Amino acid sequence: MNAIRRSTLCSMLSYTVPALSLSAAIVLHAVANGYEYGFDIMDATGLPGGTVYPALRRLEDAGYMDSQWEKQAVAEAAQRPPRKYYAVTRSGREALKAALVRYRTLSQPLVSRAPKLSRQRT
Repeated sequence: MNAIRRSTLCSMLSYTVPALSLSAAIVLHAVANGYEYGFDIMDATGLPGGTVYPALRRLEDAGYMDSQWEKQAVAEAAQRPPRKYYAVTRSGREALKAALVRYRTLSQPLVSRAPKLSRQRT
């Protein structure tokens, strides 16, 4: 993409979608690639919990993600606390598109893991 087209695209996207911080964009990118809960996102991105969890909260507050707590029985069977699962919304996908233009490094793979296959939760 040449510089003029890229500049035009960046300016168009900045008017429609508020710019995300790099850390928020990384977290959004991880969730879009199938990393659904906090520790999984921390492993995939290498970001600490003090960065990931506030970013998840801000992204959800902005409408870029939805979340759902796993059933207590599932967590108890696995002998761990319940996980909060996140999913990217339509507006989140739009924000991610803008972030991919703004932060070109996001197009590189996360840590060294391939995108996760979606798994069915019970």
